[in-house]
Amino acid sequence: MTKAEELQAVAILVPAGFSDHAVERIERTFRRIAIERADAALVTDEMRSTVRGIASFAGINAVMMDALPNLELIASFGVGYDSVDVGHAAANNIMVTNTPDVLTEEVADTAIGLLINTIRDLPRAETWLRDGSWAKKGDYPLSRLTLRARRVGIFGMGRIGRAIARRLEAFGLPVAYHNRRRVEGLAYQYHPTLKGLAEAVDTLISVAPGGASTQKAVNAEILSALGANGVFVNIGRGSTVDEAALAAALANGTIAAAGLDVFAAEPNVPKALLDAPNASLLPHVGSASQHTRRAMAGLCVDNLVSWFGERRPLTPVPETANVRARG
Repeated sequence: MTKAEELQAVAILVPAGFSDHAVERIERTFRRIAIERADAALVTDEMRSTVRGIASFAGINAVMMDALPNLELIASFGVGYDSVDVGHAAANNIMVTNTPDVLTEEVADTAIGLLINTIRDLPRAETWLRDGSWAKKGDYPLSRLTLRARRVGIFGMGRIGRAIARRLEAFGLPVAYHNRRRVEGLAYQYHPTLKGLAEAVDTLISVAPGGASTQKAVNAEILSALGANGVFVNIGRGSTVDEAALAAALANGTIAAAGLDVFAAEPNVPKALLDAPNASLLPHVGSASQHTRRAMAGLCVDNLVSWFGERRPLTPVPETANVRARG
């Protein structure tokens, strides 16, 4: 049997709504098995006996993994993987991969665009033109905030955080950061606590991953430390923010403005944030260009091909880096 024939025999489970580009490649390379959603209640006897890999946007929990006794690999689409129970995967010798790097620059671009939109109120200025207010009422009001002389803190100095920092340097803005630990070789000022970072800057950009350790990390205390001239931007995960505290901080002047691309219960956005005139909101479009999504889909499938063809992953998540192929 040739290598291509061996791969064709490998059954990959693909929940509905997955990338069309990835699905096309999976169908050409493997035996694709469709499922409505990643729900153990929908797993059939055939799936239990044949499925060796999952390719998915959606979260994969422990129950779903346990329903597939031959599961070897979860190829997760996206850089964030907090919706996958990686601890359970590691404990059961299941590899988990994600799609880092290929979306870094796109998300960093979006972060800077969202920051400028938030500070200069550009979406509302465009609406002022489009709805005829410019012609009827005159010039759009001067923006209260400016990017000039701002001090920026980045919460989460990973690949995307560093790409955002490089862009901010081009604007001539000083950058500081908070991580679980200092990044070796990085010249930006490091703050061992998020509160210390917020106290030292007036602009906070969160690129932090989701998970228990960052749940509602940006809370009332952090927003208060940021101050009345403060601007908060979140391009990471909605779960890292106490949204009720953020809405209150925007309403009572604790901070000046916020720009959000992610939310805790997407696609549901709290009404208090929707109603906030000093919030710029996007529908989780950080990496949402055709170019970048195709690259992410390609890497997702490349991980499947490498694992089942060469018995090694290309981009394993740290928690499962020690998982070894069976047989």
